[in-house]
Amino acid sequence: MPEVKLTNPDKVLFPDDGITKAELRDYYSAVADVMVPHARDRPMNLWRWNKGIAADVVIQQSLPKGAPEWVARCEVPRRKGGDITHGMVNDADTLRWLAQQNCITPHVWNARCDNRDKPDRLVFDLDPSDEDFDAIRKAALAVADLLREIGLTPYAKLSGSRGIHVIAPLKRLRSADEVRAAAGALAERVAGEHPDALTTEWRKDKRDGRILVDVARNTYGQTLVAAYAVRALPGAPVSAPVTWEEVADPALAPHAFTLRTMQERLSAVGDVWADIAEHAGTIPKALMMS
Repeated sequence: MPEVKLTNPDKVLFPDDGITKAELRDYYSAVADVMVPHARDRPMNLWRWNKGIAADVVIQQSLPKGAPEWVARCEVPRRKGGDITHGMVNDADTLRWLAQQNCITPHVWNARCDNRDKPDRLVFDLDPSDEDFDAIRKAALAVADLLREIGLTPYAKLSGSRGIHVIAPLKRLRSADEVRAAAGALAERVAGEHPDALTTEWRKDKRDGRILVDVARNTYGQTLVAAYAVRALPGAPVSAPVTWEEVADPALAPHAFTLRTMQERLSAVGDVWADIAEHAGTIPKALMMS
């Protein structure tokens, strides 16, 4: 196994919490068994906080120069020519290496490298206009109901920030453009069914406090925070998969699980997304033609 050495392991990345680079590395080592299956073979962007979360983030699509040869790679053509060499989180050593790079939050594609234009995830990103997480929970439940109506199986995870991601696994049959269009049609439908709570209006000044049903993450090449990734916020919250029973519970909080509590949760309930790939579905043809 490759040895991943940390330079400056005592570097404090989360100043309010005293969380160091070494603690971030240890977290990713501990959750690798559940995190890697959800990120494997997906092109990755690195979100790096080289001076800790109080400073600016560096968002890097290409692997940093000097990346170890054993880090899995995916060559993605640029629109203007040439390629971008993305890394992929295919093993625990890569997660440890990301910590060495001060990459607190890896983001991954909704498609896998071998068929980049055929996503295997349909994604709805629900973020509040204010701090009303209760409204976000209800919005997620509404989106989940709609997905079930069309024959898909919804899964949920906390964004780790203020919202919830609703995700339906897909068979790799539709192009990214088709999935994006279908997601947009579904967003319009659910917003139309809940006009006082939900909207597809991008301009914040036109939302009137309603929740945006954001489907932009379905666009080709866009990324989403990886499941079990740490967010660069005080307390080090985790983008944690949750059950629908938990989403329905008013006690659920947006930062329910953190770098320091996630292992306890996994010991208690395991990976609640463990069977997500087994439930891959197909977007109905009728929706594709709407």
